[in-house]
Amino acid sequence: MLWGGAEAAVTLGLVLLLFVVHQLWWTNRQARAAAERTVQALEEEWGDPGSPLEEGRESSAASSSSSPPRLVPSPSSPSSPFSAPSPPSGASSSGGGSSGGSGEASVRTGDPAPRWDQAYAILRIPEIGVRVPIAEGTGKGGVLDRGYVGHYPRTAQPGQAGNFALAGHRNTHGEPFRYIDRLRRGDELRVETRGAVYTYVVDKRLARTSARDGGVIRDVPRSEVREGYGYRAPGYYITLTTCTPEYTSKYRLVVWGTLRSMRPR
Repeated sequence: MLWGGAEAAVTLGLVLLLFVVHQLWWTNRQARAAAERTVQALEEEWGDPGSPLEEGRESSAASSSSSPPRLVPSPSSPSSPFSAPSPPSGASSSGGGSSGGSGEASVRTGDPAPRWDQAYAILRIPEIGVRVPIAEGTGKGGVLDRGYVGHYPRTAQPGQAGNFALAGHRNTHGEPFRYIDRLRRGDELRVETRGAVYTYVVDKRLARTSARDGGVIRDVPRSEVREGYGYRAPGYYITLTTCTPEYTSKYRLVVWGTLRSMRPR
């Protein structure tokens, strides 16, 4: 009887070990490969592949991922609620925000409205070696578990006034947002679409908030849980969200940026 119990325990241990290997290694390998193929397909479709210099910089950043995290400075005082910033150079002023349910992208660049689960843009974060497709929606099966970054429906599209809000896995399934806690103020977040390249820069970070803190992805992103974190004035924002601490989904980590420039293709 004891022998039978020992065998069962060993078998269970092996099953659990295989499950962990599958989650931590195999899902990452599959999702990263699939995401990379999608990026290449988009670049070929647009006729504008990423430059070797950029890819080399990203590879170098990825190879240094074992270094200690670099944290964004504590959020500064919110901007004035009485004056909205002027649009960045080349940015579209059309659409945007949670009121635009059609998901129409920047009119000036002629980007088509993305379909549900469709990969329609590329996010590049050179400082942490990220090059990943952006798809419409944040469903696990159709978007996040494929290694993609998901666009929150009813938030702005790239280059629009409002908040272009994204979600991504921090662990497993490609984990594109694993190291966004290392981003610091001024780091670039480049969003490429068929019509344009939008350059955002990291501005603020919220290390931990509730998973139900919907304020962080609103038109004017501002935490409803952590007082003083976020913005007060309309603008052109990008929001990256992921789970925290690592290997849990209890809380959310948030990184905010603002649009600096837009370059048509």
